[in-house]
Amino acid sequence: MTSPTLPALAALGEFGLISRLTAGAFKHKSVLTGIGDDAAVTALSTGMQLLTSTDMLIEDVHFRRVWHDPYRLGRKSLAASLSDIAAMGGISRWALLSLAIPSDLPLEFLDEFMRGFLALASEHDVALIGGDTCSSRAGLTVSVTAMGEQYPDRIVRRSGALPDDDIWVTGTLGDAALALKLLENGEAVSNELLSRLLDPPPRISAALALAETGLATAMIDVSDGLLADFGHVAEQSAVGCCINLDDIPLSPAFRNHAAQHSVIPHQMVLSGGEDYELCFTAHRSNRGKIADSMKKCGNAVTRIGIVTSFSGVTVVNRDGSTYSSQHDGFNHFT
Repeated sequence: MTSPTLPALAALGEFGLISRLTAGAFKHKSVLTGIGDDAAVTALSTGMQLLTSTDMLIEDVHFRRVWHDPYRLGRKSLAASLSDIAAMGGISRWALLSLAIPSDLPLEFLDEFMRGFLALASEHDVALIGGDTCSSRAGLTVSVTAMGEQYPDRIVRRSGALPDDDIWVTGTLGDAALALKLLENGEAVSNELLSRLLDPPPRISAALALAETGLATAMIDVSDGLLADFGHVAEQSAVGCCINLDDIPLSPAFRNHAAQHSVIPHQMVLSGGEDYELCFTAHRSNRGKIADSMKKCGNAVTRIGIVTSFSGVTVVNRDGSTYSSQHDGFNHFT
């Protein structure tokens, strides 16, 4: 396979490249003016408010081309932003994509990247309505802005958690962090673990079910690690929490790795990040309703702790002793 570099991109030109990249974009009736004008024009549904979130993925910081195939990188690039909209109970509608492209990037890579990006967009009825392209001298940079909408009384913020609320999490935690660690060590990685790192599914159906029923009092997606992310909820809600270490859900692949090494790498579960699961709080009287709601939309959910009136995020072992974490989660500046 040939690898067209800068001359091939130059032959296309910026607008030719944009036309190539967006040829299969999903169309939505809410887009009044899409790609091709100075700005997109969209229409909100009656009575709804706009939600907006932006994420960047930078080569050798968030991903490595040697590990991330372009199709799944395209999906993950959009999934990270859709997960943010979902964490507030929003309905994702539109996306903007900007790419800073290095001269050594094959055109086929961009084609596959867009195929993955647009596939996930189509799965969730999200319309690509604009963005930007430019050259890069330091690797590929991807910037995605996702926009959604929701009725004001259904938007779930980080600030609504109350003392004695239950703390829940969807899916399992730690898989992406374990996969990354294995890749960095040059070890074999199971497909289950690898897919959680390269192609994480945003928990949109679960988030919308929680928003529409009003069951969640506060919610966040787990992207930087459970401790760091729930720490944001605790701060915004002026509460604390107690998380039971043994109750945190682990996948069979994660447990299998732990069994082989005779130790559970709890630090990855608590602080690894990139799980893109939902962590939310809810009144204890709604335990049955939450279990039923999540079952209906096909999402596993586990109760892992309780909100407290005392500040701070505390993790306890089975015997009641406090688990001491080495660090809370991912931080770009440490």
